[in-house]
Amino acid sequence: MPRQVPRRDQEIRPAFAFLFLLLAVSPAAKAAESEAVARGAYLTAAAGCANCHTDGAHGGQPYAGGRALVTPFGIFYSPNITPDRETGIGRWSDKEFLRALRDGVRPDGANYFPVFPYPSFTKITDADAQAIKAYLFSLPAVRRANRAHDVSFPFSWRFLQNIWKLMFFSPGPFRPVPDRSEAYNRGAYLVTALAHCGECHTPRNWFGATEPDRFLAGNPHGPDGKPVPNITPDPQSGIGDWTEEDIATLLKTGQTPEFDFVGGAMGEVVRNTSRLDDADRHAIAVYLKSVPPIRSQRQGR
Repeated sequence: MPRQVPRRDQEIRPAFAFLFLLLAVSPAAKAAESEAVARGAYLTAAAGCANCHTDGAHGGQPYAGGRALVTPFGIFYSPNITPDRETGIGRWSDKEFLRALRDGVRPDGANYFPVFPYPSFTKITDADAQAIKAYLFSLPAVRRANRAHDVSFPFSWRFLQNIWKLMFFSPGPFRPVPDRSEAYNRGAYLVTALAHCGECHTPRNWFGATEPDRFLAGNPHGPDGKPVPNITPDPQSGIGDWTEEDIATLLKTGQTPEFDFVGGAMGEVVRNTSRLDDADRHAIAVYLKSVPPIRSQRQGR
């Protein structure tokens, strides 16, 4: 029997089908990627990543690290989180990125110091973490080597963080409260996870861990040694006389009910919260008005 020679149109048809599939899938994939990057930009603003990871005082590039963070244990310098493959996070996998946020562990297996707020970031959902990574990886890569921390012995020993974690760290994602409103749960997620408000507004013990029974009650030794106010609804030392609208206004414009404007570190925070939508600022206000009031020594705003 003579060998059958396939017709040319039979050879070409699968190729056209494959090309059509590529053309159909590519715009959808690009749209999904663009949406993830836009969502990540929003979440990164809520988390205030640029604040710590940009050495603005010395003209540093956004997210390239190098900002000095003064603490009672020494000076920590933020790392480069641009997608540079040598000095940034350009080689990180999704799993490594999530492990850093969720567990406070670097890709090489070493612990981060809790000056990196992973005790709060551990609550970030996987979907939000992946969107944040998508945004960071969309940024220009900046070649800038990380600066070594200026931390004295024994606090410079990273392996001691294993003990610290056993004592003070509770990993795990945020869990909504079933009998609370959607606004409350959204606000709780923003305050306790993404915006990590407790990292500055909660006092710390001798080991540098936040005191859970004083959550958001103010910190006399906040960033750079400056006091941070009580933002629980205590009427004397906190924001008990503030309305939800007052809180939302401050987060949008920086204006307090006394017609003053916040500055310093909180001024930097407001530059981020002003980018949130009204619903999220309202949700933060709902949550803050619902936390237990705690009396404390009044700290400056």
